[in-house]
Amino acid sequence: MRNIIVLALAVSGLFVAVGPMRAAVQYPLSLTLDAQMKAGETTVNSKVTIQVDRAMENVRRTRVTDALKFGGYQNFLNALRAVPSVGSIRTQSTKVDVRYTREDQDGATTRLLLVADQPLSFLSANPTKGKVGFELTLADLTIAANGAVTGKLAAAARVRPAPDGGVLLDTYADQLIDLKGQVAKQ
Repeated sequence: MRNIIVLALAVSGLFVAVGPMRAAVQYPLSLTLDAQMKAGETTVNSKVTIQVDRAMENVRRTRVTDALKFGGYQNFLNALRAVPSVGSIRTQSTKVDVRYTREDQDGATTRLLLVADQPLSFLSANPTKGKVGFELTLADLTIAANGAVTGKLAAAARVRPAPDGGVLLDTYADQLIDLKGQVAKQ
């Protein structure tokens, strides 16, 4: 049974109208976040480091989102892999390149969506679950005005257009990883 999570607000940022965005995040951005994943009675705690050197250019963002919207997941992957890396997400043992960023401001908070074209890890209670097609890492962060960071991480995922125009996120793990931390004062 596949675990499909509908993140209407979280991943729908892929299809938000592309236009000039105010840059509330100061680049380069370097975060070391506490990561926590719960599976049944088991809780795993770790650190995730996110480095974003710059925001993605609007023209490239439009090309990538249009590939998903009009061509599906494989075309999205091809378009995503063709754009240059703008940062990375890493754990102690694995590093993936961030190729997609989307930043949106909502009052005093900023939402930052990051997508890498490779999975960070395959965490699941079911060791026989197939890994084919779970080729993305997706981080959805909320940064408050005081620098507090919260968010969710899908360490292995795939996306597809939803019938209502949104995006469906299909994750390898049964639950998303919780992220929490603070933007370092500059």
